[in-house]
Amino acid sequence: MVFWELCVGLFTLTIVVNADSPYRFFDWNVTYGDIYPLGVRQQGILINGQFPGPDIYSVTNDNLIINVHNSLSEPFLISWNGVQQRRNSFEDGVYGTTCPIPPGKNFTYILQVKDQIGSFYYFPSLAFHKAAGGFGGIRILSRPLIPVPFPPPADDFTVLIGDWYTTNHTKLRAILDGGHKLPFPDGILVNGRGGNGTTFTVDQGKTYRFRISNVGLENSLNFRIQGHKMKLVEVEGTHTLQTTYSSLDVHVGQSYSVLVTMDQSAQDFFIVVSSRFTTKILTTTAILHYSNSKSKPSGPLPGGPTNQIDWSLNQARSIRTNLTASGPRPNPQGSYHYGLINVTKTIRLESSAGRVNGKQRYAVNSVSFKPADTPLKLADYFKIDGVFRVGSIPEQPTGGNIYLDTSVMGADYRKFIEIVFENKEDIVQSWHLDGYAFWVVGMDGGKWTAASRNQYNLRDAVSRCTTQVYPNSWTAIYISLDNVGMWNLRTEYWARQYLGQQFYLRVYTTSQSVRDEYPIPKNALLCGRAKGRHTRPL
Repeated sequence: MVFWELCVGLFTLTIVVNADSPYRFFDWNVTYGDIYPLGVRQQGILINGQFPGPDIYSVTNDNLIINVHNSLSEPFLISWNGVQQRRNSFEDGVYGTTCPIPPGKNFTYILQVKDQIGSFYYFPSLAFHKAAGGFGGIRILSRPLIPVPFPPPADDFTVLIGDWYTTNHTKLRAILDGGHKLPFPDGILVNGRGGNGTTFTVDQGKTYRFRISNVGLENSLNFRIQGHKMKLVEVEGTHTLQTTYSSLDVHVGQSYSVLVTMDQSAQDFFIVVSSRFTTKILTTTAILHYSNSKSKPSGPLPGGPTNQIDWSLNQARSIRTNLTASGPRPNPQGSYHYGLINVTKTIRLESSAGRVNGKQRYAVNSVSFKPADTPLKLADYFKIDGVFRVGSIPEQPTGGNIYLDTSVMGADYRKFIEIVFENKEDIVQSWHLDGYAFWVVGMDGGKWTAASRNQYNLRDAVSRCTTQVYPNSWTAIYISLDNVGMWNLRTEYWARQYLGQQFYLRVYTTSQSVRDEYPIPKNALLCGRAKGRHTRPL
């Protein structure tokens, strides 16, 4: 009761959350525990004893009050992949915005899922903890009076897929800190379990929603269900054209929602997840169990694509926005005509790999991110000099050697920009931007030029927060910079992120109005050079 009373008192005093919207309270204890996802005992990160962690259920505009107790032996942070933290990057849960929770301490995140719907996930953002667990699903449902472009499903399943190591995350981290690359992962998990370890029970004749998120560390995965088709209905908060697929590529960091009708005979079926674009193909299975089944799954596993880039590219281009469907608000998603807005700036971002001082590093436009001693957002708020410099990463590729810096790129509030991700390497990249959804207007092989804009989709491109870039290819996105803050732009290839392939986009305005950005939360942790300062008086 003391905790809840403290929370209620806190939130009546803060202007960060909207008092007209419901509150949902969560109390999480983060611990180490033994897990056996691939049949080998290893140390995992559990939330309330669960691996993966508990789902977050919410409705558009809900206020989420999440009290996180860090019972680990090292600092810990959780970030919320796809939750936009409108006007409030202090709560984003990455080291550039938020102080880590010290061992034995707690911190209460105050989030609002403002004007959002869809399928997302949370994960631990520090110290390669993601390789030990600590992740879980987030679903944001539409408000009751907002129409949804499909009938309510019989049930709604979270499906967390990802590649996995049986090696302890501390050893993986030590490999990276030593300047080396990680070995190939050991397997693939579905909801924290290996082969046939996860079962989804369904009734024959009914339709179910599967929210699929790739929470893994590096590999694109293909998802398919034996004998069943999948109708895509939502991608990271956008209702899509309802295209039917027999299998779906889910790149690392991405989330999709599909509807599956149980229209087969009364038996069990394999759900298959396999790695894409890898020399060695990793494969795992889960079970789709018909409640009236009289037999176990049988027959060969349904085949899927392996190294075919064109297959994946064509599928990606087929994913488009349903312009007539409502999003989080009653107005149609197509009422915002992004293709008619003038672009004010083009930023080109090129990924690269190399060695700095004899150690493996990864970079964006030749800059490999070096964490500062103080979260960048706190340094910005308290005007602490010497922590970072706006403009410390160029807006165009330089082609130069990789070097270390605390890279921050400046951008002006309410501008409309184009970002082109350029990938000259032979891997599939996956890029995520916190605080935003962006329109994926184009992707293709070869070198991007101004003429590439002729093939952009300026009508119904999907809006999402994570996009892939194929080998020796480019992907272009449009962004409306309507969310002031310090926002992490990173690769979702987690070893690369850890070794520098990220930076922060500082979306700035001179306005001091709370209509543009909320003040620092009263309960914000202060660390580094911000320690000893004060947030706001009660």
